[in-house]
Amino acid sequence: MSLFAHRLIAAAVLAASVQFTLPGRAIGQETLEFREGLAIEGVVSARRYPLRIDAVERQIVAGTFTVPSEDDRVPLPDGKAKAWTKVTAGEDGAIPGDKFRSGYACWRVTVPDRRIMMLEATGHGMVYVNGEPRAGDPYGNGIMGLPVLLNGGENTLLFAYGRGPVRAKLAKPKAEVFIDTRDATLPDLPADVNPDSQPGAVLVVNATQKTLTGWRIFARDDPKTGTTIPCAIPAIPPLSVRKVMFWSPATQLVAEAPSESICPTELRGPAGEGYSADGPTVTFRRRMPGQTSKRTFISDIDGSVQYYAVVPASPGSATDRTAMVLSLHGASVEATGQADSYFPKPWATIICPTNRRPFGFDWEDWGRLDALEVLADASKHIAHDASRTYLTGHSMGGHGTWQLGALFPDRFAAIGPSAGWSSFQSYTGTGAVKDPDPVIELLQRAAASSETMEYIRNYETQGVYILHGDADDNVPVKQARDMREALSKFHTDLTWFEQPGAGHWWENSDEPGAECLDWPAMFDLFARRRLASDAETREVRFATPSPAISSSFRWAAIEAQIKPLKPSSIDLRFDPGKRRFTGTTDNVERLSLSLAHIADEPVAVELDGTKFADLAHPGGESPRLWLARAADGAWSVMDHPSPDLKGPHRGGLFKDAFRNRVQLIYGTKGTPGENAWAFAKARYDAETFWYRGNGSLEVIADTDFNAADEPDRNIVLYGNARTNAAWPALLSGSPVQVEDGKVRLGPREATGDDLACLFIRPRPGSGTASVGVVSGTGPAGMRLTDRLPYFLSGVGYPDVTILGPEMLEQGGPGVRATGYFGNDWSVERGEWAWRE
Repeated sequence: MSLFAHRLIAAAVLAASVQFTLPGRAIGQETLEFREGLAIEGVVSARRYPLRIDAVERQIVAGTFTVPSEDDRVPLPDGKAKAWTKVTAGEDGAIPGDKFRSGYACWRVTVPDRRIMMLEATGHGMVYVNGEPRAGDPYGNGIMGLPVLLNGGENTLLFAYGRGPVRAKLAKPKAEVFIDTRDATLPDLPADVNPDSQPGAVLVVNATQKTLTGWRIFARDDPKTGTTIPCAIPAIPPLSVRKVMFWSPATQLVAEAPSESICPTELRGPAGEGYSADGPTVTFRRRMPGQTSKRTFISDIDGSVQYYAVVPASPGSATDRTAMVLSLHGASVEATGQADSYFPKPWATIICPTNRRPFGFDWEDWGRLDALEVLADASKHIAHDASRTYLTGHSMGGHGTWQLGALFPDRFAAIGPSAGWSSFQSYTGTGAVKDPDPVIELLQRAAASSETMEYIRNYETQGVYILHGDADDNVPVKQARDMREALSKFHTDLTWFEQPGAGHWWENSDEPGAECLDWPAMFDLFARRRLASDAETREVRFATPSPAISSSFRWAAIEAQIKPLKPSSIDLRFDPGKRRFTGTTDNVERLSLSLAHIADEPVAVELDGTKFADLAHPGGESPRLWLARAADGAWSVMDHPSPDLKGPHRGGLFKDAFRNRVQLIYGTKGTPGENAWAFAKARYDAETFWYRGNGSLEVIADTDFNAADEPDRNIVLYGNARTNAAWPALLSGSPVQVEDGKVRLGPREATGDDLACLFIRPRPGSGTASVGVVSGTGPAGMRLTDRLPYFLSGVGYPDVTILGPEMLEQGGPGVRATGYFGNDWSVERGEWAWRE
């Protein structure tokens, strides 16, 4: 039986109505371990890139994959073939990674009857369970426990290679609905005063075949008083998990030890079922004044609970003139570990965001947004002088320092990258195809923000301290030297230091703190720098990959581009005596100038040779002047642009759909197989974003979606115009239509029943929200979207991408069409490339 046939069975099972039993009742059977199976290596060619070549996935997409036997061979694109071979676990219980590197390991499990079990696995990139994709644990975090449905008889679990050996077992669930505390996100509690109530989050597991609705989670305070704080649990789909928020008690918890407090948690269903007096507990750290601590906040990306760590200024020294240092951690490092590597400063508070996870997003994409959210939240809660804000980080955090410093140069008075790499291309040697054809050139532009060197002039107003060990065997010192060489051509406030003989990480054993982070000379440079105000700024030189990524510097903002995702730049000057702005632009279609720092009198503008005299000052609290460039290059003054146009608030790129408290809407109006795919894919994306980004994405059926509710939230639809009932309300006016057998993009069509399509559109009726679409022209095209790596940092997809299954054999030639809508979101004014 093919994996697609298994999916048809799964769809029928999910449609069945199953009654709840109390969560305290144990279900399931024996524990099964992955001790032997089959493996195949060398069938996948994938890198940090939007396209992948995969001989096994090609069979899965085509619906021809069958459960392998030993010595079965899989043909490769080059005409050769690879064979499935027997593999057994080692003494450590793991399937060796070298047996299926760039490949798969297959586990066949036989059970006597249909049952739900918990799949506990580590080390894998993902896994197909009877054909349905489920998230993996490539970093071996040990937090991945997923409820899966096993059919009576034989079941197939196909593990994709991650980063090494794989361990896997199937075990009975603790209950039908239960709390998993392994991945709790919690604030710290001050030991000397009653804390403010901050959010926490734990994982709730729905090990049933029915959507969980109407449940609540409670955090109980002192058991003697029985105080509880209820919090509604959002809907959790069948056989899935979701990170769920609860409110930490604002009164003192019972102290089991001087350094911690225990908080019991419990679940209750709509009829009161599920109460347990001895439910799972979470442990809050108690922190004394001067100790590092964690704060939590609710993210606007997805409504999830995130944390950051704080190194407070030395006790008694914090004032509104205290500086703030944003410190970005390296790969595999927790924000708390980053904070603990610093010695407190009398003049500065150090803030350590998480990047959403220890590996997260390399401080790009959602990792970059996390850093900005943390800076905003910390600024609200911690008194400081905003003009004394600085940025540093180590290793991956050094890359983040280069990234955020370049994209947001007016946020930081000085930056200090330590052991940092500038881009994925420079560090790994992989990434963009050289000399691309027009289709691939447009595709690769979507990752333009990763190329730090393109925006190196943005560091000009910042103090820069580059720190690196000259014996670093992880991030070669050449990364730092190349940045120094490029900066030294124009930068006048650049400091460089190489620690002789030092590797990637070094410490001073005689004093607290890690020297590669807490480097005295770097912090001395920070202490002597501050940000200029708009009134103190005479010149603005700024470049951006896209206004939707970064748009402004001081009093000037790039609002729209001529060529999307090509570097756009401005070089402007302001003469306060003459009240005149002058300068040049490159690849800018629309810009704005803030006049808040200028008295309410007329101004003059000369832009790319176009002159304006005696322009009226717009007045008001946030006075701003907008200008637009015509096709002939001439500029004109315009009114406030419509939010329906592309701009900093909403500018496209498919990945941008997964923010703004996004909802994932799966279709239910197709065939049983199409509906099963839509649900499984939406669940897989939610699981993947939870694992990679500590996320909490809402997954709901199209029949439960009401477009009038929360109209400014982003939406991602799974299905096509026939299979998803939400399509007419959200996409009836879209110039992209995905139907059975074809994709229409404006006046052109791509045909075939095996095409995949990703695209993004503005949400009708909203000036801020977007609608993303994960779609296919038939079952094969839908399955082709399953493994597209849009949650991988350094990978981007344009506004529209149409793929054929040949992508899995040939890579680039499988891109049928791609491109970007115009600034009015039209096809006619966009930029497109088709594979002829």
